[in-house]
Amino acid sequence: MNRLRFMLILAAVFYGSMIGGAFIGWLVGAVPAGAQKTNGVHAEEFLLLDQSGKARAGLGLDANGEVGLVLTSRDGSRKLSLSPDEQPAIKLTDRTGRVLWSAQ
Repeated sequence: MNRLRFMLILAAVFYGSMIGGAFIGWLVGAVPAGAQKTNGVHAEEFLLLDQSGKARAGLGLDANGEVGLVLTSRDGSRKLSLSPDEQPAIKLTDRTGRVLWSAQ
């Protein structure tokens, strides 16, 4: 293969790739990603799961839009919750919801 033929093939591959990429972007309607803070994560809820997939800790919003942090014991019998939006702010409850300890 001579040098001219090699350069023509190289140019054809390069321009074909550029045109093909632009065409696929147009075809699938590529939408650029919205600007996000590079040092932030946006979510409504974060869950920490144990090995069996059971939620052991959570940080999120409840149905009323109040923020809270909830930690659950391994056997699920106790729950520690912290919320700045309700009184008392810190509660330790049993499985039935009975308050074992609280602080404001």
